[in-house]
Amino acid sequence: MDLSSGIPIQIHLETYVTQEGETEQHLFDEPGTLVQMGDNLYIRYQETDEESGTTYPVTLKVQGDGDIQLSRGASDSDTQLKLHFVNERRIITRYRTPYGVIPVETATPRIDMEFTDDPVSGEIYVEYQLFANEQHLGDYRMRLLFNA
Repeated sequence: MDLSSGIPIQIHLETYVTQEGETEQHLFDEPGTLVQMGDNLYIRYQETDEESGTTYPVTLKVQGDGDIQLSRGASDSDTQLKLHFVNERRIITRYRTPYGVIPVETATPRIDMEFTDDPVSGEIYVEYQLFANEQHLGDYRMRLLFNA
């Protein structure tokens, strides 16, 4: 199937955040788009904040080498989070807020991915820790399922 022009997909996203011994679960079911450009897959969707009703564009870039980049928020907005996940490595990235840019770091002990072509579907699972100023902010798990 030609994914270069993009195909509509349905996304189910589960995130688990553990901070100070407390775990929160967030579930999202959103329509999205899957695009392939070269060796990279792009999953794009709009995430809706349940409390404020605000929507944020989200792009998940799965690189051919297995690295993953997550971008949440528009590049021209005052808030944008970019995270980079590389299996068993720590990566420094940035979080742009209305108050300035905050360097953040991800440590990723686990990335699992599985994709099928017919029908087009997949699962991406990432476990990571988030740090800012050498301070451990929390442990995170993200599981994204999609199908065309």
